[in-house]
This record gives sequence, C-alpha cells and structure tokens, in this order.
Amino acid sequence: MYDIENSVGFLLSKAYQCGWAIMREEIEPYDLTPPQFALLSFLWQQDGMTQVELSEKGQIDRSTVGGLIDRLERNGLLERRQHPQDRRAYKIYLTVQGKAMETTLSACADRALKRFTSGLSEDEITELKRMLVILRGERRVYELPSC
Repeated sequence: MYDIENSVGFLLSKAYQCGWAIMREEIEPYDLTPPQFALLSFLWQQDGMTQVELSEKGQIDRSTVGGLIDRLERNGLLERRQHPQDRRAYKIYLTVQGKAMETTLSACADRALKRFTSGLSEDEITELKRMLVILRGERRVYELPSC
C-alpha cells in the first residue's frame, strides 16, 4: 500500500501550506498575499522589469502576474510605464510607497521564515534550500558546499 502521508509530494505540499499560512499571517496587516509580496521583492531587487520578466523570474504564468500587478497598482504600490523600445509592453516600477514598504515587509518575511524553520538548525536550513533548488529544476547545485 502506498504511504501517502510520508511521500515527498505530500510532505512538500503540506510544508508549503504551512509556510504560506505563516507568511500570510505576517503580511495580512498590509493587505497583501504571499505572491504579491514576491512580486514586490523581485522589484526591490530590480525595479523596472516587464511583466514577462516578472513572470519568468517568479515562474508564474503571465495572466496571473498581470492580476497581481493590477492589484498592487490599485493599492498604490506599483505603476506601469510605457516600455521605451516596445510600444506594446510596459515596465513595472515601484511607487514611493512600494519602495518605502521594503524594510517593514522584509522584517515580516524574516519573522515568517524564523517561525517556519524554528525546528531546524542553520546547517539544516542550508541543506534544505540546496535540495529544494535541485527539486525546482535548477540542476546546477548537486554537491554539498565544501567547508
């Protein structure tokens, strides 16, 4: 009989649900969802990406990213600007308010991560991230870092 409760897929799914709930709880006072937070985070790293670039970076389909952008734009955190080389495209920029929220929301993410990984050591967190990168399909990370 297949042991679903101990399968990698089931355990990953349940861990994801737990992490999502913790992050959602941390950022709820700011009327944001975890995917909206992720989009803001990508723009804090590199402001002025296109919707296609954000879609690729977050591995989210374009229509979903479009909805996230719409909501963040309505909330005054982002703005679309005409792409200088492509009249059909827009670049997405943080507003002053969107930039100003980086410190506060990053602290929320840090708290969420600490809560989510509270049962793991720093070495275990590093190893978990290494394995998740492999499972995600980023097959360039196979070996443990040498110390």
